[in-house]
Amino acid sequence: MVRPSMLLALGALAAAAVACAPVDNTATPSGTAAPATSIACGKDQLKLVNAGKLTIGTDKPAYEPWFKDDEPSNGQGFESAVAFAVAGELGFDRDEVQWSTVKFDSAFAPGAKQFDFDVNQVSITPDRAKAVDFSNGYYTVKQAVVAMDGGKYAGAKSLADLKDAKIGVQVGTTSLSAVKDVIKPAADPNVYNDQIDAVNALKNKQVDAIVVDLPTAFYVTAAQVENSKIVGQFGATGGTPEEFGLVMEKGSALKPCVDKAVDALKSKGELAKIEQQWLGSAAGAPELK
Repeated sequence: MVRPSMLLALGALAAAAVACAPVDNTATPSGTAAPATSIACGKDQLKLVNAGKLTIGTDKPAYEPWFKDDEPSNGQGFESAVAFAVAGELGFDRDEVQWSTVKFDSAFAPGAKQFDFDVNQVSITPDRAKAVDFSNGYYTVKQAVVAMDGGKYAGAKSLADLKDAKIGVQVGTTSLSAVKDVIKPAADPNVYNDQIDAVNALKNKQVDAIVVDLPTAFYVTAAQVENSKIVGQFGATGGTPEEFGLVMEKGSALKPCVDKAVDALKSKGELAKIEQQWLGSAAGAPELK
């Protein structure tokens, strides 16, 4: 989202080499940090917000395909499945995980956090990394344009074709940055506090199109806005691929262990399996250049 690139071989090799090293938690744009001496990542040795429980934050409503039935604790949906897989790598059983409601833009705002990590389609950016720590990326993101089928911009073949479109987008997201920096429409986009408000604006024809991450676009067209279509997908930056990362408080002692867990899931192919299960349909949208 929004509210997309993962470190693959390098992240996995670095994690394996240092086991689970303490780091200088000054995050790089991709959410990594430099390894130092080895520390233990046993469950009983982790510094947690709530003793004996792994507290995971996310927003509410929790939308598909990232979560299912607005219930993060059921393990269904891409991000719920990823969160529980990371928890398992850290040594936590399902009943040792508790969920906390955290607004999207609050997750990466400066200050103390009441979660151990947050999972909510938060893209890793240099600016955000000044205020919080990110895990290594767990999903590579593309942005997508959604419009009403048969509308003026439904047949757009390039980003230039969208120059005169009135575009809706959620505040505080990399989708907003992508609209301003990559599409560069002639008129300022309509900016909404919540994703559902942007979706309703499209439904009510208050905007010509909306921009969301690609899996969300598939959900919008399949379940939220009848007779809508994905016009196409595009990279949010035009350069370095965008990634989602798990969000932690700045300076979190948990970061090296969370990085180790994410990298282990990559190297074992578990993240790819989870992505295919919950986001497998996201390959079919045409590329907008």
